[in-house]
Amino acid sequence: MKLQPASRKELTRIAIGTLACDAVMIAALFVLSLVGVGSFDLLRILLGAVCGSVVAVVNFAILCLTVQSAVEIENKKKMKARFQLSYNIRLLLQAGWVVLCFVLKPIHFVAGAAPILFPNVVVFFLNSRNRLFPKSDTPAKPMAQDDGPEDDTLETFEA
Repeated sequence: MKLQPASRKELTRIAIGTLACDAVMIAALFVLSLVGVGSFDLLRILLGAVCGSVVAVVNFAILCLTVQSAVEIENKKKMKARFQLSYNIRLLLQAGWVVLCFVLKPIHFVAGAAPILFPNVVVFFLNSRNRLFPKSDTPAKPMAQDDGPEDDTLETFEA
């Protein structure tokens, strides 16, 4: 399945935001090493950051593909099962990566595991700036249903 243009655009935004978070994380690890907390091994940190970011962006791409394919499913039980399977696979992917970061010594654990959280940070940041849905991509508002008087006054009826 191929990513739709809107999904590709969001994936690009998440990837750029993840790279920005990587830069902040690397700077924070450097500052922490200056004050005596941990050591700063640039190669280990870069390897962890790059690989962790790839895992995070691939995870988001799988989410995009799942949403695209699930929209076409008519049966709600099958759709729910598709989402659950995707969630389980993505969670297993992330957990496996964190375990690998802990086991493999050439990878800095924090620099490898932290990027998994960066797509969430990017989404929260975009949402706080009201840029989660750009003006051209805003979802259409549902049509209002006629539920009664428009002036929101309650009418009382006597029996």
